[in-house]
Amino acid sequence: MDEIFKALADPSRRRLLDSLNARNGQRLTELCAGLEMARQSVSKHLAVLEGANLVTTVRNGREKLHYLNAVPIHAIADRWIHQYDRRRVEALADLKQALEESPMGEPAFVYTTFIKTTPEQLWKALTDPAFTRRYWGISFETDWRPGSAMVWEQDGQRIVDPDQVVLEAEPHRRLAYTWHTPTPEWASLNGIADDVRATLAAESRSRVTFEIEPFGETVKLTVVHDDFPTDSTMRAMASTGWPHLLSDLKTLLETGTTLPPVPAEAWRS
Repeated sequence: MDEIFKALADPSRRRLLDSLNARNGQRLTELCAGLEMARQSVSKHLAVLEGANLVTTVRNGREKLHYLNAVPIHAIADRWIHQYDRRRVEALADLKQALEESPMGEPAFVYTTFIKTTPEQLWKALTDPAFTRRYWGISFETDWRPGSAMVWEQDGQRIVDPDQVVLEAEPHRRLAYTWHTPTPEWASLNGIADDVRATLAAESRSRVTFEIEPFGETVKLTVVHDDFPTDSTMRAMASTGWPHLLSDLKTLLETGTTLPPVPAEAWRS
């Protein structure tokens, strides 16, 4: 928490977060263009924000793209907003909301969290059906080979579609697959209205990628959910679901506590 509050205390760093909130996935040169600061100064501020886990980066070829990371803001909310009178932390609540709201048309959501575990155990948590059921409430039927089909199973309902496939699978390092199909069975199970499901079904399919990196005594997990069309309904739903899910995954790996699955309403808010 100290690193987060120290990072937010500087107005220049808050301006950088505002810039990413307005348009996520910017290069260093783009961030410098809107600020009256030298490139070196911007780089130093970004390093502080990365150290506080408020900004995460993703390599795209030779480019390094910067993304706002909402996970620490959810941690602040869990510790402070829910524990004390909301009126006393209204400014903090406004900040949480601002950092969570991404402009429509931005295709990617990028979240980073640090978990005290091993790459092997984290890989198991992402792929083993017995493990995914504990924090997600779903399981996958697949051999985890690129190109292989994936069946999503939740509460006895199986989501089957030929376009649900494994895209990349490098054990303990990188995993990517296409997102599930919004079937009528899935919609009924999760309380999704028929008109919303029809909108989801008309959208192009998105994908999710997990990057696993050893980081001292912890493992850095970066989740990239992208390939959303403009004004995507699925994107709006995923933006509220992922932070909750990653918090549950981190808690389970670090404490061994069995957590309830992510509430369906978290994905449809």
